[in-house]
Parts: sequence; C-alpha cells; structure tokens
Amino acid sequence: MKKVCKPICLLLAIVSIFAMAGCKKEEAKSSTPNGSTVSGDPSGKKYKVGIVQQLEHQALDAATEGFQAALVELLGAENVEFDYQNAQNEPTNCASIATKFVNDKVDLIMANATTALQSAAAATSTIPIVGTSITDYVSAGVIESNDAPGGNVTGASDLAPIDGQIDLLIQLCPDAKTVGIVYCSSEANSLFQAEKAEEALKAKGLRAEVYTVSDSNDIQAVVTTAVGEVDVIYIPTDNTLADNMEIVKNITVPAKIPVIAGEENMCKGGGLATLSISYYSMGYSAGKLAYDILVNGADPATTPIVYADEVTMKYNKEIADLLSWPIPDDLVAIGE
Repeated sequence: MKKVCKPICLLLAIVSIFAMAGCKKEEAKSSTPNGSTVSGDPSGKKYKVGIVQQLEHQALDAATEGFQAALVELLGAENVEFDYQNAQNEPTNCASIATKFVNDKVDLIMANATTALQSAAAATSTIPIVGTSITDYVSAGVIESNDAPGGNVTGASDLAPIDGQIDLLIQLCPDAKTVGIVYCSSEANSLFQAEKAEEALKAKGLRAEVYTVSDSNDIQAVVTTAVGEVDVIYIPTDNTLADNMEIVKNITVPAKIPVIAGEENMCKGGGLATLSISYYSMGYSAGKLAYDILVNGADPATTPIVYADEVTMKYNKEIADLLSWPIPDDLVAIGE
C-alpha cells in the first residue's frame, strides 16, 4: 500500500500545483494597472478600429498613443487592428477618411480633434464613434448633452479648468491690466474656451482683447498686433496655434510678452506656463470607453463624456529665462 500511495500522492500534488498556477495566471490577466477589471473579449473577436487624427502635433499624437495603448492592453494586440489616418488639418481629408472607414465597415471610429469628429459624425449614424481632444462636444454639434449624448458619439474631453488657467495667469502676471486672447476662429473648441476665458478675466477685473486668426497664415500679423496692445497673451487649446507655436515664440519673446497656454505641449513650444491635462491619459480614457462599447455593448447614446481628473501647473524654463520671469516654487519645469 505504501508503494502505491507515494506515486498517487505525488501525482495529486503536481496536479494541485498546476491548478494553482493556472488560477494565478487567469487572475493576472483579469486586471490591469489602470484599474480595468476585465481583459480581452471572451468571443475571441478581432476588432478593426479606424483612427482619424486631424493633424500631427505632440498633444494629439499623445492622445492617439494613449487610446491605442488602452485597447492593446485591454483586448490584446492580436485582437485589434488600427487603421490610422492623418488628415493634415484639411477638412476635406477628414471627410474622405471618415467615408473610407464607413465603407471599410470598421467596428469603431476614434476621432481625434473637433473637425475629425464632426466629419466622422456626418459620415455615419450607426458605427460607434469615440472622440478625444475635444473641449466641448455639445458646441461641436455632435451630441445632445454631455451626460446623455443621444446618438452614436461619446468620448473624452480635453477641457482644463479655464478659471484655474486665468488664476495662474494672474499669479504669474500680477501687474497685467490687458490680456490678449488669441485663437483660430474656425475651431469651435477654441471659441468655446475663448468665451469662457473672457468671462473669467472680466470677473477678475481685467480687460480682455480678442484676436482671431482664420488659418496659420494669419498668425504672424495677428500676434504682432497683439504684443503691441496687451500685457500678456492667453492661448487656449487650439490646434492651429499649437501647430505654430514657434511663430508665436519668435514674436512674443523679443517683445517680452508672456504667453499662458492651454496645454503642456503648446507651452513647451513657446509659452511661459500652463495648467494642463495629460493628453496621453485622456486618450487612454477614450480607449477604455471604446473597449466598453466593443466588448460590453455599451451604448454611446447613454455613455457620458469623461473628463480629466488631474491637472498640473508647469512652466517652460527656457522661456522663463529668456523673459527673466520669476516663477513660483509650486510650478514644475516641463521635462523635469
């Protein structure tokens, strides 16, 4: 009996060890560092996701990277195929790309920036669309409300607290009397932010002067006019300006006019300081929404817009040094 028992006991022990290892492996697969509780799709389906990005600049690139990282992490790289298309900031390209995705019968469209989202929404009312790098979805004309979008569109907003940005401006420029607000008039997101900023400045007793550009060709002339009439410039999260901050920098720095920018990468390109969200994290949040739609059957019509829950005050050390501008200790230098 003893000779029989030992092999059987040994076999049972080995089976038990493998079973425990299998449980641990399944447990590891079921959670992610970002708080998601389920990974992968039990059906084993492979999804095709079209990404239309309005143009290339660091903030939008970071949002796309975050979005893709979330879906790869949650679905597995083998279960998702991305068709990434850059529209080079041309509305007609956005429309063509969106139409291509509809014809290709993609499972979901990610639209990065306002014109891209508007084009996608115009192209289909049935394919789910998740937006990112959109400040206000309602004013963009693609949803009914932020809490209940009502159609096939939902997403993540890049709206940073504008009141907080104006407070930062006042903290850094306490002697300023006139603030220039510069943005591109063709971008609905920028108009929304500019109006909020103007209200916030007036509430603080400051004078607001608004300067608009219709495209990148206007930036040099408009900013040159502004620096001669204001004490500080505020630029919201505007794609046209973000793509041309070098022009802004080359005018404002010699004029000794500081720029408070709507997000970190714009500030890095030529601003003095910013109160900014993380575009990568915002894109990641959009990816989680996409996963919930694709795998769990969430309906965009009843999926609320999500917002960044973390903002940081940062400054551009190079610009601060060039302007000889004092920076409070609670601001972190970009890149440090």
